[in-house]
Amino acid sequence: MLDHSFAFYGVAFFGIILGRYFLVAGGMYLLFYAPFRKSFLESNLRQNPDRKLIQSDIKLSVLSAAVFAIASALILSGYSFGMTWLYSDPYQYGLWYLGLSYLLVLILQDTYFYFTHRLFHHPSLFRWAHQGHHRSHHPTPWTSFAFDPLEAIVSSLFLISIVFILPLHFITVIAVLTTMTVWAVLNHLGIDRLPLSFPHHWLGKWFIGPDHHSVHHLKYNRHYGLYFTFWDKFLSTEDPNFTKKLNEPKKQRS
Repeated sequence: MLDHSFAFYGVAFFGIILGRYFLVAGGMYLLFYAPFRKSFLESNLRQNPDRKLIQSDIKLSVLSAAVFAIASALILSGYSFGMTWLYSDPYQYGLWYLGLSYLLVLILQDTYFYFTHRLFHHPSLFRWAHQGHHRSHHPTPWTSFAFDPLEAIVSSLFLISIVFILPLHFITVIAVLTTMTVWAVLNHLGIDRLPLSFPHHWLGKWFIGPDHHSVHHLKYNRHYGLYFTFWDKFLSTEDPNFTKKLNEPKKQRS
């Protein structure tokens, strides 16, 4: 019964995760890269990306979907045996805890991602764990989920571990996964796809956006964060020219 249940969860989540990827990444690609984009965006955008690179990103994303589907199946199987801290009654820990746990998971996930991401850039690991994601120097929404298998496994370990450590409502988990998906797609829109002020106003400077992450794809030793910029700022891995570049007129930006 356990094998059947695990297989069912795995297949179901593989379809859900893959469908979500094509829906969100594909939708954003059509919105920001399709020919009609010029009707509401400036025309001096970078040239359209290489189709072969997009195909490579999609292939890696399918593999990543399989890894995260297995992780999701493990989580639900663990829940069915009462092994996790997942709960379904929103009042069990109070409604206030829903928001607090959501923010806490984002901070912990960002921290985990920063240090593992930085580790993957070590010369001895990069080729095996992260090179596939960097085939696109100018990323697109299709790059958002294009993890090498090893990186996908390490990333999924956070999601598996956190439900055994913190009490989390199912809504909180769904909210975190939704945030992760949307944020990843936004971060991989590429330079000049959104207004310069997004998200670089006084508050937005603490959040990672497409300009910030595009620097990482151009300069591999900068900008390792997932949601927030504070680890890059604190550990001096933020590009020193990044702030200056934001203040330059858009037409002067490369």
